[in-house]
Amino acid sequence: MSRVKGGTIHKARRKKIMDLAKGFWGGRSRLYRSARHTVEKGLTYAYRDRKVKKREFRSLWIQRINAACRMESINYSRFMAGLRKLGIALDRKILADLALNQPETFRELTQKAKQAIS
Repeated sequence: MSRVKGGTIHKARRKKIMDLAKGFWGGRSRLYRSARHTVEKGLTYAYRDRKVKKREFRSLWIQRINAACRMESINYSRFMAGLRKLGIALDRKILADLALNQPETFRELTQKAKQAIS
């Protein structure tokens, strides 16, 4: 039986890794073994951080809403409770955007929320 080396497949597999390693520093972009290790870790971090990104953004939106609420002399939890009572279903991303870009609209929402909880 003849020996099969799989030259083109072997080369393609290595090339795929080396292409992903472009831009890395030193041997990490030139040496296959180092490049493979770095690429695998990078892909693992990328997968994990796609999940973390969602958590971090939600946290940022809450901080922005809370800061804007406190300027209107109401705290975040009471503001959200007021909106829930009124049946206003705006998500935190939209509320944070309103607080930043349209403060007058956000002020109206805080006034309505204050009336709803008192």
